[in-house]
Amino acid sequence: MILAIEGNFAYSFVLGVLAAVNPCGFVLLPTYLIFFLGTREEPNLSTAERLRRALIVSSGISIGFLAIFFVIGVISRLFTQWIELNAKYASLAIGVVLLVGGARMLTGWTPKFASPQMNGVQSKTFRATIIYGLAYAVASIGCTIGFLTTAVFGSIALNGFVSGVFSILLYGLGMAMLVTALTVSLAFAKTGLVTVIKSRLNIIQRLGAFFVTLTGVYLIFYWWAAISETRSTKFVARIERWQTRVASFLQQQGAFRLAIVLSIIVATAIVLSRRKVDAQS
Repeated sequence: MILAIEGNFAYSFVLGVLAAVNPCGFVLLPTYLIFFLGTREEPNLSTAERLRRALIVSSGISIGFLAIFFVIGVISRLFTQWIELNAKYASLAIGVVLLVGGARMLTGWTPKFASPQMNGVQSKTFRATIIYGLAYAVASIGCTIGFLTTAVFGSIALNGFVSGVFSILLYGLGMAMLVTALTVSLAFAKTGLVTVIKSRLNIIQRLGAFFVTLTGVYLIFYWWAAISETRSTKFVARIERWQTRVASFLQQQGAFRLAIVLSIIVATAIVLSRRKVDAQS
């Protein structure tokens, strides 16, 4: 019995990691990372400050993502099929919003939360990342709700309420840790690239805008094919192949190895981000 419960926990964690790179919302992750890389910051930020900001931003994404899945999870399983059938329309709408927003950004428009930090801008950034996390989850529901309801929440019926709660927490932890590890790794790299970024910030911002636009196009094509029941385009099929390779690589690592690597990255970022705080106190 213990071995069965441990297996379910490991499986729930891996499912959470894979939820971050699901085929429906796969392009939203690199888009978010590239946009974060090109976001303007106050000049001369230290590594600790940059890592602390990365932790805040990634926590916003995770909160938004998990909020949607928590709500979905507590809804009766009677609604699962209805959600699967109708999530595609919301995802298509998200694609349109990203396409329009990306097109505006390509013309030079910059969202307020991506401007240099001033009074209230940091809180706007956090709220914006939560909203992005919500959109990320909605776009991903069509590909992940089956696993969530049958494998994760199904453990409540198989092993009891406590086991189910742990499975849910580990599912969320898997997704949150992957996103956080990637964000803080990028923030750490950004410290070393700061001189390059300063001289080429406009190029990186344009690249971010391009990815936002591309993500919108991908979601529109992906979900339009699902709604109209037509064959996916070569563009969508190619990205799906990339997603499959990434998901296969992560799955091959196993829960134990993934947990160790992601924990080390996140723990290191937390320790380094607190150095300045400790020095000031």
